[in-house]
Amino acid sequence: MSTDLLHRLASADLEIEGRLVDASNATLVATFDDDGSLLRCVYKPVAGERPLWDFPDGTLGRREVAAFLVSDATGWDVVPLTTWREDGPFGPGMAQLWVTTDDEQGLVDIVSPHEVPEGWCSVLDAFGRDGEPVVLVHADHPALRRMALFDIVVNNADRKGGHVLQGVDGQVRGVDHGVAFNVDEKLRTVLWGWAGEPIEPGELADLGTLLDCIDGDLGAELCELLSPAEVARTRRRVERLLSKAKYPLPGEGWPSIPWPAF
Repeated sequence: MSTDLLHRLASADLEIEGRLVDASNATLVATFDDDGSLLRCVYKPVAGERPLWDFPDGTLGRREVAAFLVSDATGWDVVPLTTWREDGPFGPGMAQLWVTTDDEQGLVDIVSPHEVPEGWCSVLDAFGRDGEPVVLVHADHPALRRMALFDIVVNNADRKGGHVLQGVDGQVRGVDHGVAFNVDEKLRTVLWGWAGEPIEPGELADLGTLLDCIDGDLGAELCELLSPAEVARTRRRVERLLSKAKYPLPGEGWPSIPWPAF
């Protein structure tokens, strides 16, 4: 993590450029000064959040910051630099460093059954708009594997294919973690390619480090962003992963894949 860049993201003046109109909540694109250079970020003010029946009002941005802290603690670098701002142009909200993507390097796709890329994971057989058979697939990529594990930890209820971004720098990151950390099991993701497989030793070591962090300073930071019950459930999910040492299978009683998938 770049501490200096995170500090500037948290404190520099934001100049609003526009809005992402397809987003469910107010998602604004802004620029800020980074030591003489202009960088772009996403700014989501609390005032632009739509109420949800299963998440407390005004908490979605804080959940995005909590997701970044968990990502940083594991060392997986799953989430772009994200911080909380009390003084945004439209009031309190979260700010997240923009990811400039390589549009030709998508890692999640919907393809014909005869066009599944070699080595990719097939997640779901379905039918397209015209009734043609299609398959939801994703790359067998180590960064996606870490992202899938991260989503289990934070109980991400909305890992769409469009929330997986491969930057021009080659890094793979996930965005839109506002509906995470619920005390109820709500995991919905397109990244089911490793379901039932053993968690690798290095990943288990990272989860052990995360558990120690939750018992230390990270836990205190998370309690400023989430409820104590949500932090406790997060810790319990990490313990369960360490105990079973396997990626879970899709559960019953809750849709396992978000809709739409992108």
